[in-house]
Amino acid sequence: MEHLRSRGIKSLPVTIIDDTEVIIGYYPKKLIPALRLDVSVDLSGKTAWLAEKYDAIISAAVRANNQFSQEQLDTIVPWRPWSLRDTVVHILAFPEIAYLSHEVGSMSWDDMQAQDKRLEGVTTAPQIAEYGLKVRDDIIAFLDSNNTEGFERVVPAHYGGEVTVLELLNIVLSHSTHHLKQVYHYMTTDLSMTLDNPATDADLDGIQTPDALI
Repeated sequence: MEHLRSRGIKSLPVTIIDDTEVIIGYYPKKLIPALRLDVSVDLSGKTAWLAEKYDAIISAAVRANNQFSQEQLDTIVPWRPWSLRDTVVHILAFPEIAYLSHEVGSMSWDDMQAQDKRLEGVTTAPQIAEYGLKVRDDIIAFLDSNNTEGFERVVPAHYGGEVTVLELLNIVLSHSTHHLKQVYHYMTTDLSMTLDNPATDADLDGIQTPDALI
């Protein structure tokens, strides 16, 4: 890590070739020729998998949201200075910003703050559910669109460095799933709630999340 810092590299993943060429992020269009790999990138399987997982995770987040009273949504969660509403909306909003990066060209800190501002009026469980289901449907439509140019567009991202939109959606899927697991833990432990049709092991299969819940 010290070697990377000394070169001014602050983002991972990074590939350094012959100690001269630096490729930051998961960028097949650069990595394949730079590493002289005789491979092609087939995105069809990845888009179908992502569509299936986003359908499962966002739908599960909406079902969890629908169990909350307004008082519960307004309560600050124990693990960070956010309300439960903020946490649930974050689970839904991050995927939307990631998907929209194929049009906007980035997923920057400014993009995230602007998204927070746009969603300030989304405060009740029905409003959150409506928003979440739209995000789910929009992402699935994008992933089913065969928009290879959009999938492969490289964008600077607050998470992941320079990555393709498809890889960014993969990173953000893990991020939102981790937060959903935190919400589940909070519901069962702090609120003594029974989860209504939570995400299953099959839904979660293949989605990488940190071992530590909080």
